[in-house]
Amino acid sequence: MGIKRRHWALAAAPLALALLTATGCESTQGAESTPDAKPTAAPSTPVARVCAKPAAGPAKAPAGAVTVDPAVVGDLAAKTESSPPNTTFWLRPGKHRLDPDRYAQVIPKDGDRYLGAPGAVLDGGKKNQYAFGGSARNVTIRYLTVQRFVAPHDEGVVNHDSADGWVIEHATIQYNSAAGLMAGARQQVRASCLRENGQYGMNAYQAKGRITGLVVEGNEIVGNNTGDWERRREGCGCTGGIKFWAVNGADVRGNWVHDNRGTGLWADTNNNDFRIENNVIEDNDGAALIYETSYNAVIRKNTIRRNNWVEGRREAERGDNFPYATVYLSESGGEPRVKARTDKIEVYRNVLENNWSGITLWENADRFCNSPANTSSGDCTLLVRDTDSCARPAIAKPPLYADCRWKTQRVDIHDNRFVLDKSVVKCTEKCDRMAVLANYGTYPDWSPYQGERVAEAITEKQHNRWHDNVYLGPWQFVAQDQSQVLDFGQWQGTPYQQDADSTLDPRAGG
Repeated sequence: MGIKRRHWALAAAPLALALLTATGCESTQGAESTPDAKPTAAPSTPVARVCAKPAAGPAKAPAGAVTVDPAVVGDLAAKTESSPPNTTFWLRPGKHRLDPDRYAQVIPKDGDRYLGAPGAVLDGGKKNQYAFGGSARNVTIRYLTVQRFVAPHDEGVVNHDSADGWVIEHATIQYNSAAGLMAGARQQVRASCLRENGQYGMNAYQAKGRITGLVVEGNEIVGNNTGDWERRREGCGCTGGIKFWAVNGADVRGNWVHDNRGTGLWADTNNNDFRIENNVIEDNDGAALIYETSYNAVIRKNTIRRNNWVEGRREAERGDNFPYATVYLSESGGEPRVKARTDKIEVYRNVLENNWSGITLWENADRFCNSPANTSSGDCTLLVRDTDSCARPAIAKPPLYADCRWKTQRVDIHDNRFVLDKSVVKCTEKCDRMAVLANYGTYPDWSPYQGERVAEAITEKQHNRWHDNVYLGPWQFVAQDQSQVLDFGQWQGTPYQQDADSTLDPRAGG
């Protein structure tokens, strides 16, 4: 299901995985140099320094709780099995272990609660694959460190089976293979440290159905994808600080997403109704945010800094002229027929500072339901029930002509501040672009989207609009196809007419 920007995908690049000292959220001095700047900058949001200062759990067992002894191997799993639903377990300080069998794991019952005392760690010893699994609902895990489990690729360690209603708070999930955490419907992940896991910090994926009502709030998501999976499986689209698949309704707010190898936050394939707000997203190797083949989102009041330096620079050095962006909206847009809290993608009141390029709106003309070029194999849009119906001759006529493809449409980008100092990014070209474009359709031979149709539509007909933004630094703009690089006047003029009531000071970025 990996993203295809042209006809091939990117491999991730190496990252020295280290926790950085948090730096707050103020813009650079150059960002304040334009007195008539209209947009209100994102508020100075304190970063969620969860990993360095984890909250301490209860030092004594709560009344009625079952005490778990770290000196007894397998004590947690055994006591869970022998206790009724809705039991509270208190894990004493120390290193807790499961039985040495690779499949040994804790199987909670409905409503079970797991509380770690200060210093309580559940350690897989690089032998156990899973920490917590099964289908129990409304399980709570608080104040517990879970580490060194070896889940297989694409699987997860905590909530391995993506059960519904779990609450993960004040937890540290670190140094595991694959995903540290999976997600189910109505899951809440708050004030937790998702650190240096082999593939994802969290993989929000459920094998059957769609995840609804997901909350991800106040977490630190750092250094994930230590296994460098995009390099090992080129084009897999299988990494990210967090990856979201078919999530219907998510609030992602107040998180510190930084220093991940690859993308920070990546929503891929039929996600809908996201609010991504008040996050600090910085120093990720790839894009800060990818919203791919998905619908209806609000992206606001985020501070986005120094992202995409590794992947953007690598492609530029290869001579690739594609506008690799820090916020990348790929075949994603607003769709009023898909129920959500908004009927568009609105990107506003964000500060983007010294990233490799800015925002790219992209649509692959060859990517649609039933096309061999669709990297989300077997998936179709939320408007078509039967993928096989997207075939000739019906696909060439309404309604399938429109409904069989994910469209980048109804994107409203306004009241943002874009700051670029090339001396900070250490670049001379290709790091300074906003873009709205598509490739020319060529494949398959029965596609009704061949030629310039999609490129013209995304640029001129699908209600994608920039306005009321402030640009500080030497920004350029790309429209329709990657060969058309425009200055600010051309971008604002006919036929593109973008960025009405916006300002640009090319010398103010640095």
